[in-house]
Amino acid sequence: MWVIYEKKSVVKALDRLTPDVLLKYEAWKRIVELEGPEGLRQIKGFHDEALKGEWKGFRSSRLGRQWRVIYGIAKGQLVVFVVEVMPHTY
Repeated sequence: MWVIYEKKSVVKALDRLTPDVLLKYEAWKRIVELEGPEGLRQIKGFHDEALKGEWKGFRSSRLGRQWRVIYGIAKGQLVVFVVEVMPHTY
């Protein structure tokens, strides 16, 4: 079983989410807790991918057309750190 830690700013950002995006985030958390990042890769709707550039070492999952959750994985531990839940800018 995986453990999820959310930054304080993420908890505040959850208040800004629409109900459908919040519901998808809660589903995302359940999948990560039970199956880890491998479970996310099996569900194509999340489009889980590694990031490049200044976010290198982190991963991103889609919560909708605009919203993303950015997270990192601790080496050697079953821990996921949620760094940001934000709208994606194009």
